[in-house]
Amino acid sequence: MVRYVATMTPPTPTAPTAPSTATVPPSPTSKLPERIRLLAEISQNLWWSWQLDARELFHGIDSRLWESTRHNAVQFLRQVAPERLATNAQDPAFLERYDQVVRRFGGLTERNGTWFTARYPRLVNKSIAYFSAEFALHRSLPIYSGGLGVLAGDHCKEASDLGVPLVGVGLYYHGGYFDQLIGLDGWQRDSDDPVDPTVNPVVRVTGSHGGPCLVPLTVSGREVQVGAWRVMVGRIPVYLLDTDLDRNHPDDRRLTARLYTSATEWRLRQEWVLGVGGVRILRALGINPEIWHANEGHAAFMYLERLRELIGNGVMLQAAVDQIRSSSVFTTHTPVAAGHDVFSLSEIEQVTGPFWNTMGITREQFLAFGQPKPTEQHYEMTVMSLRLAARVNGVSARHREESRRIWRWMWGNKPVDDVPIGYVTNGVHLSTWMARPIRNLLAESLGPLWESQAEPAAVVAAVRSVDDARLWAAHESLRNLLLHHVREEARHRWRHVWKEPARLAGAGALLSPNVLTLGFARRFATYKRADLLFRDPERLRRLLTDPRRPVQLIFSGKAHPADDPGKRVLQRVVQAAQDPSFEGRIAFLEDYELHLAHRMVAGVDLWINLPRVPLEACGTSGMKAALNGVPQLGTLDGWWAEGYAKGENGWAIPLPASDAEADRSDAEHLFDILETEVVPSYYDRVPGQHSPAWLHMMKGALAVAIERFTTRQMLQAYVTQYYVPAAAGEPIPGDPPL
Repeated sequence: MVRYVATMTPPTPTAPTAPSTATVPPSPTSKLPERIRLLAEISQNLWWSWQLDARELFHGIDSRLWESTRHNAVQFLRQVAPERLATNAQDPAFLERYDQVVRRFGGLTERNGTWFTARYPRLVNKSIAYFSAEFALHRSLPIYSGGLGVLAGDHCKEASDLGVPLVGVGLYYHGGYFDQLIGLDGWQRDSDDPVDPTVNPVVRVTGSHGGPCLVPLTVSGREVQVGAWRVMVGRIPVYLLDTDLDRNHPDDRRLTARLYTSATEWRLRQEWVLGVGGVRILRALGINPEIWHANEGHAAFMYLERLRELIGNGVMLQAAVDQIRSSSVFTTHTPVAAGHDVFSLSEIEQVTGPFWNTMGITREQFLAFGQPKPTEQHYEMTVMSLRLAARVNGVSARHREESRRIWRWMWGNKPVDDVPIGYVTNGVHLSTWMARPIRNLLAESLGPLWESQAEPAAVVAAVRSVDDARLWAAHESLRNLLLHHVREEARHRWRHVWKEPARLAGAGALLSPNVLTLGFARRFATYKRADLLFRDPERLRRLLTDPRRPVQLIFSGKAHPADDPGKRVLQRVVQAAQDPSFEGRIAFLEDYELHLAHRMVAGVDLWINLPRVPLEACGTSGMKAALNGVPQLGTLDGWWAEGYAKGENGWAIPLPASDAEADRSDAEHLFDILETEVVPSYYDRVPGQHSPAWLHMMKGALAVAIERFTTRQMLQAYVTQYYVPAAAGEPIPGDPPL
């Protein structure tokens, strides 16, 4: 049995410790011909989503249905006509492709030959727990809100590719995040975006007795049973915790209803479930990680549950703290104060109850882990994470410096360079974010397996040698695909939702091909400054409507439901998109999600990123665009501060003389760069041909992104600098915080 120390409500798991089985929702295997029956199994593992040949199998069966289901393999197989399956089951060409995919899919059960196994054969049987409040794995599973979730999803995909023994832990938000609806006034309305497990590759985790695997957890004085769903991401299992169970109180069933609720006590309860419940679920499944990685502070309560276990086994408090610190990694993702969860001490006590009694420590000792100072009456999740994880990193070089400045007080205000916070710059998963035409171009010179086998230097050389005309043709096909998608979405909403003509124009129905297209898509937080171009509406109007060299803008993104300032920025953009004086050159695309993100980062000509320095920790959207040969124009913050190469991969807005004049200075430089550099570079070409200067920038964007900003480089850095040293018990870097 799993051993827990005595608590007020003894948390003996319902399931035994033996690895669980999982119940699979009814699948369409009954209509799948025997010859291609493994399509059902493939659809239940999101590995297919970043494999071109696997995706092509589904597309080849019924391309129209594949597009209408937005590339959801489970839903596709439930809806596809049996006669189409029968026809393909007798097609030699289809079967040859199918057999190749099946062979590769079968290889997921082996780690032999992976990067991690070759490099660290003694560690292949160890595991790394990766906790995150959100995972963006596929658009059909809307348990993410933005960059943090996308990063977590890409982290898991790359771990599968490299053979890193990762286990993901998150929450199953059965109500999703939210669907975005924009009113005629431009104001964002929010509606439910429920997760349907019957059209997702999620399975309820069960024990050997056949019932659901459950662990108890006391939340706000009441026992709550916590279950889990499992989604496979290649080799990586991700366990999503769930309280929506019949046996729970109705209020507790809603604990995992929605991502990032604005009610602080409700959010605290979710984080208690994630941290403490996540550890208990892993123990109940017989999974005992050697390394614990918290992706932001939302999961920090896992440190306390592990402390409780150690103290219950007779380890003294300080020795237990040292053990937890030595095996824990903490990644902080933002320098923005609102991104760090802070709760009152009364909220902590109300939700956790006297958890300190179960740990064998005092209330004061328990609260001290998250109190900045003993006299302060609030509890900070980042503070607790910094105290209980010895290996801490920011997500870009610039963010490391900012994090050291922000948190140096925890090390007695020692010199910034001596604060033991490192960095691993975020990356993006190449096979997920690079569009098919670009991948195919590189495959011609590097071979079909280049994404997993070619060294970055070889890929960069191949990029530089790609024929300019062919690269431009591939890019134009992606831009046309984006504009087609925009028009079809506008047509659909016009038919089913909208009645006002202004909405049609504002959704991009009037966008033109062969016009310089700028893209801006991310969370609508005020510091990201989506409305910076609107500081000078007349200058913007002249830029967009120039009869010889016009420009068009495509915006997309969501504001948090509780962020009214962010909603006002979004409203300003939407109202400009509907303004006839801009001649339909501005579009706002509703309900930004992964499927639309893929279209945008590949289809625009230039990516715009305008955070107010130094508030962007990394900002990976520009990396995704760069993987498709799209240059960036942005402020020197986050990844762009280290990724910008003058004259090679985009343009940079110089740092302002002071924070007070940042908006004015940045807007002025933004217009100057667009008018004097970007627009001339793009249009300096013979009609119908490409611009040599622009193709140079496109190749530079591709080369820099592939060489330095993929999850391959990112995860290899985590393994070599954080995971392996922790597993080997190497000395902890720096002094512990006060």
